[in-house]
Parts: sequence; structure tokens; C-alpha cells
Amino acid sequence: MITTSLRRALHQYSTLQAHDGHWPGDVSGLMFIMPMLIFSLYVTGSLNIVLSSEHQREIRRHIYNHQNEDGGWGTHVWGPSSMFGSCLNYVALRLLGEMLDGDNDVLTKGRAWILSHGSATGVPQWGKIFLSIIGVYDWSGNNPIIPELWLLPYFLPIHPGRFWCHCRLVYMSMAYLYGKRFVGPITPTIMALREELYNIPYDNVDWGKASNYCAKEDLHNPRSQMQNIVNFCLNKFVEPMLNWWPANKLRGRALSKLMEQIHYNNEITEYITSSHVDKILNMICCWVENPNSNAFKKHLPRVYDHLWIAEDGMKAKICDGCQSWETPFIVQAICSTDLIAEFGPTIKKAHEFMKNSQILGNFPSYESFYRHRSKGSWTLSTIDHGLSISDCTAETLKNKDGSFCAYEHRRTSAWLEILNPSESFKNIVIEYPSCECTASVVDALILFKELYPQYRGDELGKCIKGAAKFIEGKQLNDGSWYGSWGICFTYGTLFAIKGLIAAGRNYHNSSSIRKACNFLLSKQQSTGGWGESYLSNYTGEYVDSGTPHTVETAWAMLGLFYGGQTEIDRVPLYRAAQVLMSMQLDTGEFPQQEHVGSANSAFYFNYPNYRNLYPIMALGEFRRRLVASD
Repeated sequence: MITTSLRRALHQYSTLQAHDGHWPGDVSGLMFIMPMLIFSLYVTGSLNIVLSSEHQREIRRHIYNHQNEDGGWGTHVWGPSSMFGSCLNYVALRLLGEMLDGDNDVLTKGRAWILSHGSATGVPQWGKIFLSIIGVYDWSGNNPIIPELWLLPYFLPIHPGRFWCHCRLVYMSMAYLYGKRFVGPITPTIMALREELYNIPYDNVDWGKASNYCAKEDLHNPRSQMQNIVNFCLNKFVEPMLNWWPANKLRGRALSKLMEQIHYNNEITEYITSSHVDKILNMICCWVENPNSNAFKKHLPRVYDHLWIAEDGMKAKICDGCQSWETPFIVQAICSTDLIAEFGPTIKKAHEFMKNSQILGNFPSYESFYRHRSKGSWTLSTIDHGLSISDCTAETLKNKDGSFCAYEHRRTSAWLEILNPSESFKNIVIEYPSCECTASVVDALILFKELYPQYRGDELGKCIKGAAKFIEGKQLNDGSWYGSWGICFTYGTLFAIKGLIAAGRNYHNSSSIRKACNFLLSKQQSTGGWGESYLSNYTGEYVDSGTPHTVETAWAMLGLFYGGQTEIDRVPLYRAAQVLMSMQLDTGEFPQQEHVGSANSAFYFNYPNYRNLYPIMALGEFRRRLVASD
């Protein structure tokens, strides 16, 4: 029965492989990214050039489909209504030609939600900036993002080059646009939106007060007292001084420095950039600098790399994909089934894709542009993406405590997080280590050491020992680990167990492994499956979703397999396998359920291939470890 289930899944799954060897999919789920793209195309006059009427119709359909019953939109598709999601999606619909009249109930309800929750003055920082760019929010309602920070010496801990790469790249462009106070064309639609988004006339809004106001629905990261002091000083003293001669000459130098950085990041990524948000901002910056520039023109055709059409409409991906991340897991899933001979061509094509996706050299002058060395690494998606991922790159990203971050080693101190200007997103200022990345690196280094025992053996041994110690130190009292890149304790615990097992721990010699297995068993539902809500990442405590989730059930099964649960009690694993097989669709695939990707305790998104690869991997391990031995 297990073998039949696996063959059905693999036969179907192999047909979905692209010609170059990867499996396409939408890394989507964030409801603010598509509106940002619409804003950027609108202010640059490119909306109808880049997006056909069919594109625009499908984008509207996606926004309509994900409006909540109360009239608002969430920050992500599963989330409750927020001012960020509601303002941006409402404005996007208006810019796409939808009219606020008696026949459009969607816009009427959306506007009612915005006004009843305090109006657009309550949108968080990122929303304020994008609304300022299109001209429906005044720049004076933003706390300063001073470009001059980029002129500071790099040895200072507050130099932006030391920030987490995604924070650095996004705020780089925001600082340029803030420094320019850029506002797009004031069209009749923009004038109408100025009246629609506020409870009082636009000219009567107290922008100074609005700069420090954030709706409670969006306030997930309240500003610290230090942040309030910094904002006061920037508004009262620093920003006015920087606008006077001769200090205003620094502004010009800073803006030139920022555009140099922006052009570099555009060019080394072939204008895809590392995420959709910084692509959108970079594109606007290039247009502001020169509307007829080649840089701006090169951005336009690569917009399509970030779009995905699905049954619910056209959506924007958070980046150009996760091909290099998911493809190795898919190969591991196929190999776990012991059906390799039947699916050899599929594996061979995937192997070719991975070989072709490796970055073979460092980017020119990468250190001058605050990039990490990348030779020999893989990115999340393709070579064009440009940011190395530690789960594949190992030693180059190690921190002093033995841990590993996702993109770069930690460059500055954690205290800087008190200056986080975003009210909605936590832990974005510096790069934080994670147990998942550290565990993946341990697993990879152990395998490498077995293949090449003579290569830097002592160094690798110390690295593995330090990483394992870090993982054990991060275990929580209940036996779990917090997952930074997935939902949440189930995900983190799976990777931590796998890393510790690779480092030589097992159920019998490690209390960490025993506690981890007991944690997973304690969360098994009465159905036999596991289901953890995305709210776990937000609350910091395990939140049961109430229904089994195929991916999370598979994660828990794999954690128990790696941890040695088969030697203790097999019954929970038999029950879980039955749940997975019962949820398999007639096509052989597994259902799409709540998204299981996460970042910064606020971004919840879809890893498109997880729904198939992890159930296949778990059932494959079940077949290999239990069915074959019975």
C-alpha cells in the first residue's frame, strides 16, 4: 500500500519537472508585494506597458479573492485585516482602474474598514513610504531615513553595511527616495485617493503626529524609547541641519553613494535583485535618476520573473523563486523511497540543474558593496539571485559562537535591534543565526568530511563541534527548537534533531534528542497527524491548528525517524503514515493547506513544493525503515 502511494505521488510529481530540472512554483502569500509593484509601475508610467489587460484582470481577481469578510485585507493571505494590507490593496485596485461607486462592494467595504480603524495615517512605516511615493501620504509624515548614514565609516556598528542583507537592500532604496522626497504624478485618481483614505480633509492631516502613529492591528514591534528619542532628534535637529548649506552637500554625496550601491546590486543580479520589495524600490530609484536610462529599461522585462498565475488569480512572489532550495530536497525525497531506478531520469535532470545553478566566482569588488563572498555557493533560486544561502555554503558564513546565519555572518551587535524602525516586522536589523541553518551546515560538513577526510579535518571537526553545541544550547525547556524559516517548533525541531544526529548524538546518548522526540509525540493530534498554526511564530508558543497538516505531519515523522523513535515505539509513526496516505489526492499529489514558510515572525508564505516533497520523504522513510524491516 505504501509503495503504491509513493509510486502514484512520484509519477505525478515527475511530470511537473521543468525542462531544466527544477520544479516551478509560487513563493507567495504576502499581500503587500503586488500593490507595491502596481505603485512602482504607476509612478513610472509603465503600468499598461508591462501589465496587459489580462494581467491586470487576474491581479484584481487575486486581490478580490483574498479580501476578508470584514472588508479589509491581511498582511498575508491567512492573516486578519491590517492597515498595511488594506491600504495597499485598496489603492492598488483604484490604480488598476476600479471605481468607488455603488456597484463596487469590495472597494466600499475596504474603504469602510480603513476609515473605521483610524484611516491611512495608521499604516506602518513601509506603507507610509509607498503611499508617499505615489502622492497619497505626505513625506513629512515619515520619520527620517537619512541617506547620510551610508557615509559613516564602516567600523561603526550602525553603518548600514553591517545590517541584515534584506534590511540593508530595502532601506538603501527607501533612503534614496526619502532623500529625494520623490512623489509620482498627481493624477485625478491620486487626488481622489487623498480624500478616500482619511477621515478629515487631506490638507488638515497632522503629519507630524501621523509619523509616530501605527494602527494596533499592525503594531507587532512597538518602537523602543531609544527609537523615539532617535526619531525626535532626527526630526528636530539632524534633518533640518542636513538641509542647510553647506551640510546639504552631504545629501548629494549620500544620494550618489546610494545609487552606486543600487546599480551594483541591479547589475550583479541581472535586475532580478534579492527580493521583490527591493526590486520594486530599485526600479523606482533608477527611473527617478533618469526615466530614459538603460538601468530602468532593464528592470521592466524581469518583472515577469516575479509573477505567478494560479487558480486564485495573479500573485507576486516574494522573490524569483526557490528553485535551488527545493530541488535538493525533492531529490532527497525521491531517494528516500528506494525507487531510484524507476525515476533515474528525473534525478539526473535535477542534478544537472543544481550543477548549473552553482555560483562559480565572486562578484567584482563585492566587499566594497558590503556583499559576502559567493564563490562555490548556491542561492535560494538561480544564479541571478546573487545571495548565497548558508544551508548550502557552510563554512563561509560561520559566526564566532559556532552558529550559522542564512545569508551572511553576523556583522554587528544585537542591541541595534532597538533601532528597528518597522512597527510590523521584528528582528530585521541584523542577521540572526538559526538552528535550521546551523543544523543543515553540520549535516553537509559531516558528509563532506566522510568523502574528503584529509581536507582540513581539524578545522571541520571544531566547526561541527561548535555548531552542535550551539544547537543544544538553543533547545527550549519543552524539548523543542524555534523555527526561523518555517512553522515553527515542528520545523525547528526536525532540523535540530537531524543536525545533532549527524554530529554523533542519538536517542540513547543525548538527552536533547530524547526531549525532542517527547516534544513531538506530545503534539500528535488524536487523528494521528500534526498541525501547527502560523501563530506559533508570532506568539512564541506552540499553537495547534486543530487539523492535521500534511507537511507538518511529515516533518514530525521525519524528526522521530531521525531521532530513533522506531526503536522505542512505532505506533505513532504508523498512525501518522495512515493520515498522510488518507490525505493523498486522486492525482497522487497532496493538498495545498496553510502556508508553512515564515520569516521575522511576521512574513508567512508558501513554499510550493513542500506539500509534495515532505510527505513523499516521510512515507519513503517509513517504507525503508519500517515496512522493509517488518
